[in-house]
Amino acid sequence: MAGMTTRELLEKLYNQDYEKLKGKKLRMTRVRVPGKEVCLAHVINPSQSCIYQNLGLHIGVHEGEDHTGEAIGMIRFTPWEAVVVAADIAVKSANVEIGFMDRFSGSLILTGGLTEVQTAVEEVVKFFREVLGFKTCAVHKS
Repeated sequence: MAGMTTRELLEKLYNQDYEKLKGKKLRMTRVRVPGKEVCLAHVINPSQSCIYQNLGLHIGVHEGEDHTGEAIGMIRFTPWEAVVVAADIAVKSANVEIGFMDRFSGSLILTGGLTEVQTAVEEVVKFFREVLGFKTCAVHKS
């Protein structure tokens, strides 16, 4: 299907029904069937205040705390619920804090010192690859 135009793809998908559908509004639903995958693993250091603010990581900190300059680890999973296991592995493998965790999108953001965040991200990716049999990406650092 590579190289096909949208029209050619629709013709192939709808075959005989395509003629009846021409000129009408179509409602397309995008369905994602998640596999077992760690599709993003990235460590940012040092973070700048604009990154913390745009990610909302400055919200909810205790008065007097300032996490600007700490590293940020970002990991993305499918299936999305795997993020709960990843958060558990991360906090048990290094002294990091959960900046954000979303079991509905599979996103996990960790904060802390560079070495700690790097260790946590690497341990999470290693666990998912070696123990759970997930397809994993390389851990990147900027």
